[in-house]
Amino acid sequence: MLSPDRIHHRRAFLKFLAASPLFASSGAILAQTLAQAPDGVISSPAEALNVLDFEAAARKALPPAHFGYMATGVDSDATLKANREGYSHYELRPRRLVDVSHNDMSTEMFGAKWETPIFICPVGSQKAFHPEGEIAVAKAARAANTLQILSTVSTSSVDDVIAARGAPIWYQLYPTNRWEVTRTLVKRAEAAGCPVLVFTVDLMAGRNTETEQILRRQDSRQCTMCHSPEPGSTFRRKPMFAGVDIKGLAIASPTITWDYVRRLKDLTPMKLVLKGIETREDATMCLENGVDGILVSNHGGRAEESGRGTIDCLPEVVQAVDGKIPVFLDGGIRRGTDIYKALALGATAVGIGRPYIWGLSAFGQPGVERVLAILRRELDLIMRQCGTPSLKQITTASLLPVH
Repeated sequence: MLSPDRIHHRRAFLKFLAASPLFASSGAILAQTLAQAPDGVISSPAEALNVLDFEAAARKALPPAHFGYMATGVDSDATLKANREGYSHYELRPRRLVDVSHNDMSTEMFGAKWETPIFICPVGSQKAFHPEGEIAVAKAARAANTLQILSTVSTSSVDDVIAARGAPIWYQLYPTNRWEVTRTLVKRAEAAGCPVLVFTVDLMAGRNTETEQILRRQDSRQCTMCHSPEPGSTFRRKPMFAGVDIKGLAIASPTITWDYVRRLKDLTPMKLVLKGIETREDATMCLENGVDGILVSNHGGRAEESGRGTIDCLPEVVQAVDGKIPVFLDGGIRRGTDIYKALALGATAVGIGRPYIWGLSAFGQPGVERVLAILRRELDLIMRQCGTPSLKQITTASLLPVH
């Protein structure tokens, strides 16, 4: 929740705006905001000043266990924190007296053009955050013309999500310990019309989500009311596993190697993106094994406790691929300036995870739409302020590393 100091300053700021003649037309709205949010938590998407405002609203809306599942990192959450702090390692170099009357935020990914370089990352079990889950997100993505990536462990099927999105989506793949099950998942995504397979490679060794366990202990509900303790019950609730023999089935396997990547390449005509690459060595291996794209990611700080933010991993990956394949990034994006810095360091596009889940948790589809709109507005603004009215003009010349 918001600290008492932040609540005080926020309310004082809103009172100042309400009294200002410049905001006379919106005074009634601001007065309503003050009346509805005595704890400083927004009560509608329109009240959000930035995407961080949705975090407290999500915490208020969710049971502790569900919030903990989304909020957790691993071990002491050092990598989760590093994802945010990493953006402070780079300063911007604004340029002046540039015509920025026409701004172009569009980008191309595997032949498809998108209005912005922002995409929606895969997050599992979205009905744990809102009854409409992935369907609400798909409708928001449709309204904002934004790319959506669907999780293997989604609570809606790929066919239903594509129908709600009204356009193809990308499919994120968790491998399983049985190739025939992995093959079924891939072929279902392929048959649904997904053009890109996003293979997650950062969870093969498991993980230690301490924050999730701490918040689960604070939850007074009986989890067995919703979650069966029987083995395999998780898979039974996931539509992508319908009709699959789940006996002994497990997500990922410590035996998976680069041979698995080559098998996936041979299995499907979908483009293959590896999600979870953080080093130049693995980026080079991606090139050698025919990978079509790389998503620099540490699972939002939920994979390993490297203590290194993805924005700091990005330069060496970009250098290693040398423009041969596109490089994407997720992790810690909260501001338009974060997006700008990732683009300047060579990312083709960037993904958001927790911010849109905060919006979904608190307000459903309108919350997701508002999160996307805020980030789009902030990116548009910083592009103009830095004198770079198109993405191709955003380069390392726009950045200054902080030593």
